[in-house]
Amino acid sequence: MNKIGLRKEEKAFEARVAIVPSHAKQLKAKHGIEILVEPSNQRAFNPDEFLEADAAMSQLEGDNASVILGIKEMPIDFFEPEKVYIFFSHTIKGQKSNMPMLQKFLDIGATLIDYERIVDEKGRRLIYFGNWAGMAGISDTFRVLGEILTFKGIKPNPFAGMKTTLECKGLPELKEEFRKLANRIKEDGLPESMRPFIVGFAGYGNVSQGAQEMFDILPHETISPENLGNASPKSNILYKCIFKEEDMVEPIDSSADFDLQDYYDNGAAKYQGIFHNYVQHLTMIMNCIYWTKKSPRLITKEFIRNHWEDDTRKLHIIGDISCDVGGAIEFTVKCTHADKPAFTYLLDEDRADMDITDKGPVVMAVDNLPCELPREASTSFSETLIPFIPNLAKADFTVPFEDLQLPRELLDAVIVYRGKLTKNFEYLNQYLKG
Repeated sequence: MNKIGLRKEEKAFEARVAIVPSHAKQLKAKHGIEILVEPSNQRAFNPDEFLEADAAMSQLEGDNASVILGIKEMPIDFFEPEKVYIFFSHTIKGQKSNMPMLQKFLDIGATLIDYERIVDEKGRRLIYFGNWAGMAGISDTFRVLGEILTFKGIKPNPFAGMKTTLECKGLPELKEEFRKLANRIKEDGLPESMRPFIVGFAGYGNVSQGAQEMFDILPHETISPENLGNASPKSNILYKCIFKEEDMVEPIDSSADFDLQDYYDNGAAKYQGIFHNYVQHLTMIMNCIYWTKKSPRLITKEFIRNHWEDDTRKLHIIGDISCDVGGAIEFTVKCTHADKPAFTYLLDEDRADMDITDKGPVVMAVDNLPCELPREASTSFSETLIPFIPNLAKADFTVPFEDLQLPRELLDAVIVYRGKLTKNFEYLNQYLKG
């Protein structure tokens, strides 16, 4: 049976873990699976919690563990021949920064499995942090909005002084922070210049649902995209508007009808973005969509440059939870960190300024938002992961790929097997050679 190793995380603020202590104990008791935990001084769960769960603290080099789980990308010099590594590799879109890491797998004959590609028959992810990203993302975005309004001298400003998500000791305290915000909005009202205050949620999946769960604590009403122009300027009420695919794109052929599967299959080849038609009504935008290069962008640089010259514009901030650099929000030109989550996009210079200014739109673009709620996020992630662990522990990763005994969901997530790209991911060769 393969020993399972938990890799330490080394990126700033990353305190999550793939398997939490209680689940490690469960795997040992029910399946006899040994969990080896690499020592770490920044993990949300301390060593004693793992030791009490019958896990062992151990370095993962050599024969100690053959299947190694992590969260974020691992250092290139950590990988060893014939071992199996499972983490969010951020390679499936051909991300340039991670192609050397992917090449390393090919060079040394290791195996790479990506959580992001563990999906059901409809393509829905089975292992994810999505809802926690939404919760942390909207919290960060509202707090930064408070900074923007303070910078502009706009009062009353109920968003000023919100605790950072990191300062909150878990989800209960974060929700209490939102209840306090709700009371301030009810008692003091929203700035008159920002009424009606409309928050647009692009997407309706796990990320969006997490963001909406926090937003729904605030006094609000729901409004449809087609009725945005009819929103009343209420002093103590925010509006929530959810955008589905048919609200964000339309067929290029004006005689054609929108078809969701056709859009998924063809993207920008047959569809064009129309989200810009709504931006004039929105105070805050939460981008929660999964974006690929074949999809139309949500907001382009060209649009935002023109829109920013409109004196009647209402938009103050964009919470780009999906955080694809140069992606759905084209002017998300960099990723940020939890301690300084937002930048100002300088329109004239096409770059990010980490200070809050009025020289362009402010973008919240933290690329690892769930790390701001590390214990809760790890626990829910671990719950979705543990059903797959027994199969990983029992699998013989020395056989040819066609003989590998894994569930379909795991097989489809194998990007590299023993140093070769699997058939579903051979398209990545074009990025490795680029």
